[in-house]
Amino acid sequence: MGKISFIIVMFAALIIPIVMARFKITNVPTAVAEIITGIILGKSVFNIVIQTESLQMMSTLGVMMLMFLSGMEINFDLFKKDPTKKKDKGSSPLNIAVTAFVVVLICSVVLAGVLQVTGLFPDMLFAVLLFSTIALGVVIPTLKEKDILNQPAGQTLMLTAVLGEVVPMMALTIYASVNGGNAGRLWLIVLLFVAAIFLLRRFKKPFIWFNQISKATTQLDIRLAFFLIFTLVAVADDVGAENILGAFLAGMVMKLLEPAEATEKKLTSIGYGFLIPFFFIMTGVKLDLRSLFADPHGLTLIPVLVLCFILAKLPTLFVFRRSFTKKNAFAGGFLMVTTITLVLPALQVAQNLHTITALQSDAFVLAALIACVLGPIGFNSLYHLSDADRVKERVVILGANVATIPVTRQLSKNWYDIRVATDLKDNYQTYRNKVANLTFLPKIDVDSLKKGHYFDTDLMVVAFEDSDKNARLAQIAKDQGVNRVIAAQGNPDQGNGQFDKLRAQGIEVYNPFNVNISVLRTMIETPVVLNMLRNTEDEFFTATVRAAKYVGQPLAALPSVNKVTVSKIFRHGQTISPDEGTVLEEGDQLFFAGPRNIAEKLQSALK
Repeated sequence: MGKISFIIVMFAALIIPIVMARFKITNVPTAVAEIITGIILGKSVFNIVIQTESLQMMSTLGVMMLMFLSGMEINFDLFKKDPTKKKDKGSSPLNIAVTAFVVVLICSVVLAGVLQVTGLFPDMLFAVLLFSTIALGVVIPTLKEKDILNQPAGQTLMLTAVLGEVVPMMALTIYASVNGGNAGRLWLIVLLFVAAIFLLRRFKKPFIWFNQISKATTQLDIRLAFFLIFTLVAVADDVGAENILGAFLAGMVMKLLEPAEATEKKLTSIGYGFLIPFFFIMTGVKLDLRSLFADPHGLTLIPVLVLCFILAKLPTLFVFRRSFTKKNAFAGGFLMVTTITLVLPALQVAQNLHTITALQSDAFVLAALIACVLGPIGFNSLYHLSDADRVKERVVILGANVATIPVTRQLSKNWYDIRVATDLKDNYQTYRNKVANLTFLPKIDVDSLKKGHYFDTDLMVVAFEDSDKNARLAQIAKDQGVNRVIAAQGNPDQGNGQFDKLRAQGIEVYNPFNVNISVLRTMIETPVVLNMLRNTEDEFFTATVRAAKYVGQPLAALPSVNKVTVSKIFRHGQTISPDEGTVLEEGDQLFFAGPRNIAEKLQSALK
């Protein structure tokens, strides 16, 4: 029977996403569907899956992987204040998120106090812990689907969810230590953070080296990840903390090591594709809803807990109103109601400590399930993209000349926030009436660029006539943390190796003469381009595939793609000549031409 149960759970994990895709169930998180399936398979309904040691082990590995990936979801750059918004500090994503979570904590304390006074749930500290949790693993995919994860609104909601996962996680560790008789060893938990910092400082550079020497048969990045998980879990267990805290910290350390995007995808595949479904399905299998519904106290507790999960988070809408529209603020508050990922491990810990009954645990799980369904549905129904959400990329161009100014004027203002700076007085006088955001800097160096916050950008283009000057400023920009840097350079055949040096540092290099040659070659290889250049109604555009719903879809599935001409796809450093059946991958860069209104809609759909 044990082997059959294992196979049934594996089959359920396979069939659940297929069924959800077939019936277009998009508003319900997969985790919720897996728990509901577990309820049907378990003791609450058909009782065809039994708990075995192997399933319990896989469930434990699943929760550890879930917490590890939750730790990896934290983008620490979001905690850096944006210096360009000093005049309105209260409206920064970080400040709004902190204020919103403080509101959540206050509401959670009030609600937990009411439950304690009425006798519905006596453990006030544990109730505060559960009411204040936010499911980061559900919030992030929901924001990605709306394509606002990297926008101010998305960052605000994500930071609030990060606090709603990290703070309750620390509180759970203290709760477990106190109730487990290890209160005197709380100070040892600091060792976890010391270990994390040590691993970060010790292994950051070797991790870069790992990526260089790793191959298909070694997968050193994955070996490192699991080494971190089991090492920090062991440390957590030895100091009296919960193993899920060790796994969570391992994820944070892995994120700080700046793994490649491919590494994150592989770990996500292992987690959500194999281990994590065991945890969610077995959570449903262990639920005993028959006993819960047969108990009057349990029936009373369920709607009360659902209401508490909602009331603890909805007041955040008054905080989100600082930078959201009224409707979007209400939608954001509804998304914060989502809570499942930390609630389940926390209930498991509490049951192991015998501080909560099985009946109370089942009531909390069912209430969290209901809240987890309501949150994303309410958000997706109410949230509408604002103008701020449509600003996709910040661009700084150093150098105002005949090459950069026309490009600046042609870039869509809906997708790019552009700033231009020059140190040539004559050029500034010539172009200042043609470019809205052109600044004259008497001297362009690291100090003047820092003072003007020019390094706070997604992309910097350095396009002066002096190649050495461009190389120097491009290297400075890269050192200051600018993600993408493009530098103009002279003839690469001069023999000084400047092209190769810059490219080795991750700087994109172009030569104006070679660009003209490339355009001519493209015209020869793709004659239709000549017609596009002559046709004033058509313009050239580029877009990067980010929208999840088009990843894995053929090119023909894109909206209005028949009204534009896609000439090239740039993927992993290689150029692809596409056709209608070309399957799109995340990060593909499409080069196409067509009428501006149609092309901009296509850009919007892909981002």
